[in-house]
Amino acid sequence: MRALRTLGAALTLCAAAWLTAAAPAAADGKDGTDGKSGTEAPTEAGTGFRTATEIKPGQRATAAASTGDYLYWVFPAAAGQVPEVEAELKLPDASSRHGSATWQLDVYDGLRRHQPCASGRPARRAAQQDRTVTVSCTLRQVRSWSERWANDPLQGAYYVRLTVVDLPAEDLGLPIDAEVEASVRDAGGAHADGGDMTPLNPVLRAGTAPGTDSEPPDDDTASDSADDKGGEVPYAVAEPEDGWGSGWWSDRWVWTVIGAALAALAGVGGYTLTRGPRSPGRPPIGPGSDI
Repeated sequence: MRALRTLGAALTLCAAAWLTAAAPAAADGKDGTDGKSGTEAPTEAGTGFRTATEIKPGQRATAAASTGDYLYWVFPAAAGQVPEVEAELKLPDASSRHGSATWQLDVYDGLRRHQPCASGRPARRAAQQDRTVTVSCTLRQVRSWSERWANDPLQGAYYVRLTVVDLPAEDLGLPIDAEVEASVRDAGGAHADGGDMTPLNPVLRAGTAPGTDSEPPDDDTASDSADDKGGEVPYAVAEPEDGWGSGWWSDRWVWTVIGAALAALAGVGGYTLTRGPRSPGRPPIGPGSDI
């Protein structure tokens, strides 16, 4: 009976540890997939890396452009996350087009290194009668460190470029409507790494706020504006609410607690099995005994 009571107590402690560990997981589960936070989604796109329009993960940005334009957006991705980008293009009427066209989606990190897609269809050919075309790209997991020679995706800003790469020359300049959505999901503690480095978040031109296309002011006005803003430096994207790193919490803690509880249960069970049955106490051996 004592063994059963001990086993029940250990199971109770295991359940309590599980619930205690799951609470931070629920709190930290806001990985930025719903980054709208009450703000309106952008309705325009940049024309280069420096003028890329910032979007938050979960926002669906729109832009009206012309066929042949290069459209740029930028979004943040922290270590331990897997970025996913999807773009949908609404094409002109088939009567105004002269053939098929190939649309391509490219993703670059903060160093403007092209990042390959782990899955998705970053390039797709639209026939002349197609009204819409969708391209997508899922990157590898963002890491918190990397070797100098590697091209691993690192925490920081990620640029999205959408354009057409093959079409009849007569179709250049036709109006199009683009919709882009970037999302991030947590890769889980099994894929977490322990590195720590500065995020690849480029600094914009002096006097240029994120998401604008204004020209840099003169030196005197630039210094005055920097003093007015308290010395804040404008970056390509704002830091995520949970920071650039994956944080101290991961689901590895849950499995560590479970493993410790199972090890304790195994110790109690092994001791109970190897101890053997209890024997009644022996009578004292002495002058007054029967032996």
